[in-house]
Amino acid sequence: MLLPVIMAGGTGSRLWPMSRELYPKQFLRLHSTHSMLQETLLRLDDLNVREPVVICNEEHRFLVAEQLREIQKLSNNIILEPVGRNTAPAIALAALNAIKDSDDPIMLVLAADHVINNVEEFHNAIAKAIPFASADKLVTFGIVPTGAEIGYGYIQRGEHIGTNNEGYEVQCFVEKPNKETAEQYIASGDYYWNSGMFMFRAKKYLQELEKFRPDILEACEQALTSQPNSSDFISINKDIFSSCPDESIDYAVMEKTNDGMVVPLDAGWSDVGSWSALWEVNNKDNDDNAITGDVFLHNTNNCYINTDEKLIAAVGVENLVIVSTKDAVLVIDKTQVQDVKRVVEYLKANERSEYRHHRDIYRPWGRCDAVVAEKRFNVNRVTVIPGGTFSLQMHHHRAEHWIILAGTAKVTIGDKTFLLTENQSTFIPIGSIHMLENPGKIPLELLEVRSGSYLGNDDVVRIQDQYGRN
Repeated sequence: MLLPVIMAGGTGSRLWPMSRELYPKQFLRLHSTHSMLQETLLRLDDLNVREPVVICNEEHRFLVAEQLREIQKLSNNIILEPVGRNTAPAIALAALNAIKDSDDPIMLVLAADHVINNVEEFHNAIAKAIPFASADKLVTFGIVPTGAEIGYGYIQRGEHIGTNNEGYEVQCFVEKPNKETAEQYIASGDYYWNSGMFMFRAKKYLQELEKFRPDILEACEQALTSQPNSSDFISINKDIFSSCPDESIDYAVMEKTNDGMVVPLDAGWSDVGSWSALWEVNNKDNDDNAITGDVFLHNTNNCYINTDEKLIAAVGVENLVIVSTKDAVLVIDKTQVQDVKRVVEYLKANERSEYRHHRDIYRPWGRCDAVVAEKRFNVNRVTVIPGGTFSLQMHHHRAEHWIILAGTAKVTIGDKTFLLTENQSTFIPIGSIHMLENPGKIPLELLEVRSGSYLGNDDVVRIQDQYGRN
């Protein structure tokens, strides 16, 4: 059986304001009712595969766990990168973890943020690649290009391999070209877009990594074996892994190996690297508008409009991207979407929170919506999932008032424990040890009112925490 390895470590900002540093695009529901990470896993359902392994940033661990739990894919299968070190080390961690029980699975390495519209053709390409990977080839999937795209790297194919020309030798990998060079690539018919998807045996990849980049392999081996693991996560030693070179699998292995090959893939693929790319892959109305949310249009054409709660009315405009979240609105010409990064650069330079997280902040127990944020008081709408629990904690600078909106809360304040239901409330004085949990079967909704001299989230002393955050 194949071992799917899903790389979900990106923190890109090209889809701001939907995408944030703590909520990047792979966790967004942009193309269906599932997130892009969930879609990546669900499109493997009809294949003969093992439980998938997901590699993600440590800051995203609870978000990944919840999204895997929603689709019944959570089983001690999340590898946490304490720092990003690119794809070569990430895949090495997955391969080392896969062979620790003397196993040698064929790994299917996928990115968590790709759209693939033709799942059947995707499965066909995987089937073509399996015999090559079984024979110790390192297979990459080359996207059959639909145009002279300058935003992708390219793979030049060499001689045919296989009885029915299922694959090709890799002639070379090339960087993102200019427009003229890209047009030459397309005219030749010998080039594919570099998808960043791979298939190979775990031990074969490690052998090639040891041959070409033993420093990466050694750092990953030490980082993986020197860290204890929890029930849901496979942790990596931060100090050791931080010293690992930052390098892609293309540079570290694929451009150097003599066993690389490419299998063509023509399956409606997109890496959704911009708002205009998302407009291209989404369904459109008769005026070529792609719409998500509560939208009114009049004399509007070729637009992408996405709103998560507010009404957007667009009149007499064309070729725009309009995206509305709870705390930000983006309006940009569809031909200039690459300049979204300018907005993010401005937000970072001015130390504004909108580049890093949404107004909704996700926690292992649920989420918190910062409805009001003033200097001396905050009002948060808090949702606690069934079984979710705040840590046993106290605050030095703030008091809290909890008002139950829906569900049942089990509250501990000092040595007292009691239940609160809808329309009931309680007060937590400064310095009081307290805890809240949802013992019910439905989500618990409450308003949390904070007041005091300092209201930052770092004013918390965790005495006991079931999520390992002490």
